[in-house]
Amino acid sequence: MAHPLIDQLRFTRIEWLRALEGVTEEDAVKRLLPMNSISWIVGHLAWQEQRYWLTIAQGQTVVPGLTELVGNGRPATTPPLQQMMDAWRTVTAASDPFLDAITTEKLQEEVTIRGWTTTTYGSLLLRVIYHYWYHIGEIMAIRQQLGQPGLPDFVGDIEAAAPYRAE
Repeated sequence: MAHPLIDQLRFTRIEWLRALEGVTEEDAVKRLLPMNSISWIVGHLAWQEQRYWLTIAQGQTVVPGLTELVGNGRPATTPPLQQMMDAWRTVTAASDPFLDAITTEKLQEEVTIRGWTTTTYGSLLLRVIYHYWYHIGEIMAIRQQLGQPGLPDFVGDIEAAAPYRAE
C-alpha cells in the first residue's frame, strides 16, 4: 500500500485531469496574459515530476528537453497539448514505482536542489501536490475566460478516491 501522501498526490493528479477534460488543442495553446497556456502547464507539471522523482531521485530523464521547453523561469511557450500529455503520462508512469516505494523515512531524507537548497523528499512531495492545485485553478480560470461551460466547480470525491488514512 502506498504512503498516504502518495494517495493524495494521485487524487490531485485525478483532479488535474478532470480540469483538463474537454480542452481542445486549439484552446490549449492560447495565452491569456499574463497566464501561461494550458499546454505549457501540462508540460510544466511533467517537468517538475520528472525533475524530482526521476532526475534528482534516480538520475533518470525519460523525456529530454522538458527543462528547455517548460522549465521554471524559461520563456513562455505554447507546445502542442497532445505532446505535453504524452510527456506527462510517460513521466508519471516512470515515476510511480519510485513513489509506490516511498516510506516515511525516505520522505524525511534530505536532498539538495540546484546545488545549494537542502530540503526533504517530503517537502518536495508537498510542493508537487500544491503546485498541481495552483495550476488547476489557473486552468479553470483560463477555461472560464474562454467561455467554456460545464466546468467542474468543486473538488471531486476524495472520500472514495483518497480519504484520510494514517501512516
